Amino acid sequence: MQKPAPSRFDSDAVLTTIGGYALAISRALEHNGIDSARIFHAAGIEPSLMKNDPMTRLPVATMARLYKVCVDVTHNPYFGLTVARFIHVSNLHALGYALAASSNLMAFCQRLERFFRLASQACEINLIDNGAEVSLRTRVLVPVCAETEDALMGFVVLSMRQLYHADFNPLRVAFSHAMPREGSTPYEKLFRSPVEFDQASPELVFSKSDLHQPLAGACAELAQLHDNLATSYIARLDKHDVVSTVRQKIIEYLPNGDCSRDKVADAMCISPTTLQFKLSQHDTNFNELLDATRKELASSYVQQSALSITEITFLLGFSDSSNFTRAFKRWEGVSPSDYRKEVKIQGA
Repeated sequence: MQKPAPSRFDSDAVLTTIGGYALAISRALEHNGIDSARIFHAAGIEPSLMKNDPMTRLPVATMARLYKVCVDVTHNPYFGLTVARFIHVSNLHALGYALAASSNLMAFCQRLERFFRLASQACEINLIDNGAEVSLRTRVLVPVCAETEDALMGFVVLSMRQLYHADFNPLRVAFSHAMPREGSTPYEKLFRSPVEFDQASPELVFSKSDLHQPLAGACAELAQLHDNLATSYIARLDKHDVVSTVRQKIIEYLPNGDCSRDKVADAMCISPTTLQFKLSQHDTNFNELLDATRKELASSYVQQSALSITEITFLLGFSDSSNFTRAFKRWEGVSPSDYRKEVKIQGA
């Protein structure tokens, strides 16, 4: 198993996974003809924790204990791959619904990178552009069991196939855990691509051109709604995550046309100087976050045909359309109107 990277969390923090994940494990057990309630009781998990509330959490260590019991009772060293087939987007709440509404698989990957903490605090996902290839690399923050790794990687690929095309495959797959003694066949069958074990990090490698193909279920309005919800939940989940909290406040204040560093600092009950210092510890500042958040929102809003350019201008807190247009050209290289036309042609 991969050596954990230095954690950004407090040393005494209990890192958690979303409770809805346990529902997928329960369904996988029932599929194998096993009473899931008995197994969860044996692992010390109360039924009340198995629900799709993003603030209902299970400690990462508890999930590892549950998986050990599951593997023992099913006699299945590939139980994590089985669970991957039973994870529904609803199990990940706002993150899952945002993934399902993504415009393409690149946007899907970007959401995983940005919001995965809502699903689990055990690791971070990094999106790496390698020219013609794109990697989704997992950075483990605390030790996780092999089944957790298998379920995550399997869920990502199976979800992509469901949203894009049943024949879609990654170029390569890497796991940090050792290959089971029984062999790699189940992995090769699921991923339909070369699979390696004992690697530095769990990783999925894709063709960039595949990731940019439009998805039939894309809905910019729904995706943005759930992006905002995910941002809000992450800020509530990790009170020390100043970046997510500032993003949440920016999204809240932009439509009022009064989104300043001072106002956000006041809402967080700290001074503007303290806010800037806290953000500098994350290699960013308020203006960078304001610009990045506006860019993300603008791309989503422009894809929503029901919103006029004037409406988008004021939703993003710009004083007039010309200022918004200049900013959008800096972000995307084209005007908002031309960007909207390009998106419409790609989705046709």
